[in-house]
Amino acid sequence: MSEHIFTDKEVAQLKMGMNLSFGIGLGMLFMKMGAYSLTGSSAILSDAAESVVHVLAVGFAAWSLRLSLLPADREHPYGHAKVSYFSAGVEGAMIAIAAIFIIYKAIWAIIEGPELERLGLGTGITFLTVIINGFLGYYLVKMGRRTGAIILEANGKHVLTDVWTSSGAIVGLSLALFTGWLYWDPIFAIILALNILGTSYRLIRKGVHGLMDQVDPKVVVRLNSVLDRECSARRIQYHELRCRNLGNSWWVDLHLLFPRGTTIERAHEIASQVEELLMASLPGRVSVNTHMEPIEGHDLTHREVSSDFNSDIEL
Repeated sequence: MSEHIFTDKEVAQLKMGMNLSFGIGLGMLFMKMGAYSLTGSSAILSDAAESVVHVLAVGFAAWSLRLSLLPADREHPYGHAKVSYFSAGVEGAMIAIAAIFIIYKAIWAIIEGPELERLGLGTGITFLTVIINGFLGYYLVKMGRRTGAIILEANGKHVLTDVWTSSGAIVGLSLALFTGWLYWDPIFAIILALNILGTSYRLIRKGVHGLMDQVDPKVVVRLNSVLDRECSARRIQYHELRCRNLGNSWWVDLHLLFPRGTTIERAHEIASQVEELLMASLPGRVSVNTHMEPIEGHDLTHREVSSDFNSDIEL
C-alpha cells in the first residue's frame, strides 16, 4: 500500500487558515453589529446574524479539523477525516437557520415599516467587510482544494456567502439612500436569504454524499484512464476498483492480475509503481491499496470461493 500524508507545513497552513477565519469572522461580527446599531437596517442585521452563525460554525469546524488530522487507531482504522463531511453538514444547517432568521426579520420590517438612519456610514462599514471577507474566502477555498481539506473549503464557501450577503445589503442600502424608498432594505434581505438557503442546501448535500461514500464519476474516469494505460504497458490486468473520499484524503482499492511466472518481488515492484501513479492522479492526500492475483485460473478460483460462501450461508 502507498500513502501520501500531510506534511508538517500543510498541517500548519490548515490550522492557520482556520484560525484566520475565526479571528476575522469575530472582527466582522463586531463591525456589522456596530453598523446595525448606527442604521437599524434589516439587511445589515441579517448580515450580522449570518456572521454569528459563521463564528459558531468556524469553532465547530476548527474542532473537526483537529480531529480529522489525528492518525488512524484501533477504533478508527480509516482515520478520523469523515468528520469533515459531518462538519460541512452542520455548517450548512447553521447557514439555513441564519437564512430563516433573516427572512423573518425582513418580513417583520416590511409589516411594521422600515426605519433607517446614517445609511452612508453603515454602507461604508459593510463595504469594508466585503473586501476583507472576499480575500479571506478566496484564500480558504483555494487552500482547501489544494490540500483536499473539505472542512477548509466549506468554511471558505461560507465566508464567500457572507460576501454575497454583505454585497446585497450594500445594494439595498444604496437604493434606499438614493431613492428614499426604505423598503428596498428588507426586500434585498429576503433575496439574500434565499441565496444563503441555496448554499446551505449544497453544503448539506455534500456532507450527506460524503458520509454515504457516493462515487465521484470524474474521479473514477481519471483512475480508470491511468490504470488502462499503465496496466496495458506492463501487460497486466486490473479489476475491483473502488475509491472513497474520506474528507481530507482519498482511499483507493483495486486488484492487480499478473501473468503466470511473475515473481512476488516483481509483482510487488510493479504494484508499487502503479500505486504511485494513481496517487499522483488525485489531489491532496491519497492512499492506494492493491491486492495481487494471478491471471490464469482467476475466474475459476473466484467462482469456487463464491460457491463455497453461498453454501455456507444456506447451511
